[in-house]
Amino acid sequence: MPSPSRPHGDFCHRTRREFFWEAGGSFTGLALSGLLDSGFFARQTQAATGTPFINPLAAKPPMFAPRAKSVIFLFMYGGPSHVDTFDYKPALYPLDGKTIDVKTKGRGGEKSQGRVVGPKWKFKQYGQSGKWVSELFPHIATHVDDIAFLHSMTADSPIHGSAMLQMNSGKIQSGAPCLGSWVNYGLGSVNENLPGFVVMLDPTGGPISGAKNWSSGYMPATFQGTLLRSKGAPILDLAPPDDMPLEAQRAMLDALRETNTAHMLTRGDNTELAARIASYELAWKMQEHAPEAVDLASETEETKKLYGLDNPRTADFGRRCLLARRLVERGVRFIQLYSGGAHNDDNWDAHGDLVKNHEFHAGNTDQPVAALLTDLKRSGLLDSTLVIWGGEFGRQPTAEYAEGTGRDHNAFGFTMWMAGGGIKGGVSVGETDELGSAAIAPGSGHGNGDKPGFHVKSLHATVLHQLGLDPNRLSYFFGGLDQKLVGVEHVRPIKEIIT
Repeated sequence: MPSPSRPHGDFCHRTRREFFWEAGGSFTGLALSGLLDSGFFARQTQAATGTPFINPLAAKPPMFAPRAKSVIFLFMYGGPSHVDTFDYKPALYPLDGKTIDVKTKGRGGEKSQGRVVGPKWKFKQYGQSGKWVSELFPHIATHVDDIAFLHSMTADSPIHGSAMLQMNSGKIQSGAPCLGSWVNYGLGSVNENLPGFVVMLDPTGGPISGAKNWSSGYMPATFQGTLLRSKGAPILDLAPPDDMPLEAQRAMLDALRETNTAHMLTRGDNTELAARIASYELAWKMQEHAPEAVDLASETEETKKLYGLDNPRTADFGRRCLLARRLVERGVRFIQLYSGGAHNDDNWDAHGDLVKNHEFHAGNTDQPVAALLTDLKRSGLLDSTLVIWGGEFGRQPTAEYAEGTGRDHNAFGFTMWMAGGGIKGGVSVGETDELGSAAIAPGSGHGNGDKPGFHVKSLHATVLHQLGLDPNRLSYFFGGLDQKLVGVEHVRPIKEIIT
């Protein structure tokens, strides 16, 4: 009962509206403080409670003994034609120009018939394994006994944007962390002076969907990919706004350390200044070490020639492949190189003239990729470095248009390959039909359910497994769920290619 001096609706000298407003603000503040405790105010809160600050990129032990320590993903953006590169289909040659019954689904929709485009290059057997490889790749062909070919890869979308996202993040929608983010989240970094996840783009520009392809999604930005340039300033926007010389920055940092910045953080004073100090500290480390990582002056002329730096056709991709080896040497966990950028023939997306497109991109990358394998192997790094080659999907065995040799997208059966990092060499697993239009080999447990082929999820599971991470246990709590790169259903790594 309300007192005579306190009207109905008055509680502790507050109106009902004021009570709920204050209560709502308080509970929201509790949630907000919890969120900020793991981010912006982490150092202050942890200092006040005596809990030490933990670097989210600090090196972490793997879940079990790893076979690989680093990953180099050679991304052939646009979708290389598997039947013209590594998936030999002799039955296609005599069918060239003939219209046949074959079900396809790509950018142009679903079709039940198509005009066959026979392979435009001859294939030849290489190595002790006798692997058939197109004459497009005479250099990579000499390494087939170090490579495991996956001939029945499948994805969920034949459209570039969503297929790219799935190959990079496991999902066709944006907003999920990329493979490199998961690797650094699970293992941390062994080099505090360089990013743990590095991306090097093609000179023509980035791929469709842009930065979503190296985003950390719902994870902290600490785990996102960092763009590294092969020429000029390695990483943009590192210098302070006033272009302070590095020597002056170091002097300033030394002086600030002497003023006991830890005491300022503990008291919560000068928060903005403390944040700037931390930013300058990180920027200084990267400015000091990133230029050295991309400086090829110490490389021998023989090594530079091996990567094709003396040839304008191969110089750019060769330089990036050489930088990838240097980054692996310096403890960078995940490096992704893009061959092809922008749109149309600036990448492997051969809708028009297949020969012109693929000869250009294969000619730019064949020697550098082979050089990377040679260099990693002779230095002993191939044993601990997992190399991946492939695009977001393959291409159809039939023409897209009434005239020409262009092929439409094919997400239902395509080829990727892996080497190093505990992967068997000289093996080919999976299979597409005699035309190369769809996967036919069994794929149970590989992310496809009972459907044939190795799903993108199985590729991701294999990468995590080789790094000592259980793909079905590695999780990040978000949105009320334990999120996983491979999803909620159990996915097994591709054991057939693991030593």
